[in-house]
Amino acid sequence: MKDKNMTCRDCGATFVFTVEEQEFFAMKGFENEPTRCKDCRIAKKRERRQNSEAHPAVCAACGKETTVPFLPRGDKPVYCSDCFKNR
Repeated sequence: MKDKNMTCRDCGATFVFTVEEQEFFAMKGFENEPTRCKDCRIAKKRERRQNSEAHPAVCAACGKETTVPFLPRGDKPVYCSDCFKNR
């Protein structure tokens, strides 16, 4: 493997898909190479988070009321961000 120069599909900038990143992708079983530069990937993630709905829930560990980005089904525990980090 060697570093690959890629073109971002959103902004058109050239970015490097490093050997380390390629190894990480292979280790995770990802089959597709990235199509966005780092800045555009971050912006896309931020956009997804901002557009996601927040649903009320009660933390299974501490009982605190919280919100989660998915609709709790009741068959699995839901945790607040603090308890989730500690697990």
